[in-house]
Amino acid sequence: MQLEDLQDLFVEELKDLYSAENQLLKALPKMAKAASSEELSSAFTEHLEQTKGQVQRLEQIFEMLDENPKGKKCVGMEGLVKEGAEMMGEDFEDEVMDAGLIGAAQRIEHYEIAAYGTARAFAELMGESDQASLLSETLEEEKETDQRLTQLSEQINVEAKEQGEGDESMEEDEETAASGSRKSNSSSKRKLKRAS
Repeated sequence: MQLEDLQDLFVEELKDLYSAENQLLKALPKMAKAASSEELSSAFTEHLEQTKGQVQRLEQIFEMLDENPKGKKCVGMEGLVKEGAEMMGEDFEDEVMDAGLIGAAQRIEHYEIAAYGTARAFAELMGESDQASLLSETLEEEKETDQRLTQLSEQINVEAKEQGEGDESMEEDEETAASGSRKSNSSSKRKLKRAS
């Protein structure tokens, strides 16, 4: 399909967003399940409900435009969701997995913030204030979600770091214990030699 003007580009942007949000509806329950932090899992579940409302807003805009929302796949979201799924397939400790989930979710949020910002700018340029208002509402929700994830990361990333340091100190303790055991064995052998 050849795009003739800004209106056509606007519709294409909206179709891309519609596809992105529907992909996210499938990904968020998996992210909520993979999170060990109850607060993070709850944030994903709440954003799932929010995303359903965002899809409805997009459908409202498509009705105003008398356009079909389907027919386009958002490859950007597809890639972000795939990256998140690969990360969830790793064998990380709970806190480290949670830190990774936040990173994956924030990449998604930043992608959506950019896309909704663009769509809103197009709507404003074309004088479509009702559509711009609906897009602004979603844009603000995406920004709030990103801020909440940032707040959660401040605690969870510290826990993930401590988890790694805890593993290192356990390894050092094991090495020290093994080394001490070797020293006491060689000391016992020396004492036995002297006694004989």
